[in-house]
Amino acid sequence: MLKKLLIMLMLTSCSYQPIIDSRGNKGDEVAYRMTDDLLSCKEIAKQNTNDVLEGFKVVHNWYVRPSLLFLPDKMEYNYKPMVDKCMTLRGHAVLS
Repeated sequence: MLKKLLIMLMLTSCSYQPIIDSRGNKGDEVAYRMTDDLLSCKEIAKQNTNDVLEGFKVVHNWYVRPSLLFLPDKMEYNYKPMVDKCMTLRGHAVLS
């Protein structure tokens, strides 16, 4: 079980790539900064989330809930919404 948890932690850490519409919100004004903004937002999100807790949420949502017939509530992740919001606040149109 611990081995599965460690594998899930490695798979979920920093593997998120949001879908961004470069012609969205402000278009060319912010499109040239997309890579820098994405790296900055990922770093901010990584500093403000706990890898162990995020890994526990993955294990809970994918293994514990199905074994209990989906009766417990789904635990929401913090990393992806934080990156999406950061990119949106920097003027990018995030589609995912």
